[in-house]
Amino acid sequence: MKISRQEQRARRHRRIRKKVRGTAERPRLVVFRSLRHVEGQLIDDDSGRTLIGLSSLAPDIRDAKGEEVATKVGRAKETGKLLGQRAKAAGIGAVVFDRGGYRYHGRVRALADGAREGGLEF
Repeated sequence: MKISRQEQRARRHRRIRKKVRGTAERPRLVVFRSLRHVEGQLIDDDSGRTLIGLSSLAPDIRDAKGEEVATKVGRAKETGKLLGQRAKAAGIGAVVFDRGGYRYHGRVRALADGAREGGLEF
């Protein structure tokens, strides 16, 4: 029986999560990618809390105009920038990156690059 793509991604994510762990000083930046949108969260695995979360559905990004947010990759980069700025304002400077079982290219890479531009260190 063939394994679905969703199950394959879940297996990859579990394999990654064995190695990647977030703390209060250095939370885990996890990426979720749907067909249209992308979402990033900073998670403290010690306490099991989400510190900051942001989606491309947020009003700041959804209502933005211009060429940089005209594509899904552009919106992902803007989401990463805004997430990085909010993290810096909350006193978070360094994170560990969890790609969520997705390949590191396209929107996942754009969100990571945007977070770096926003001031986060990986």
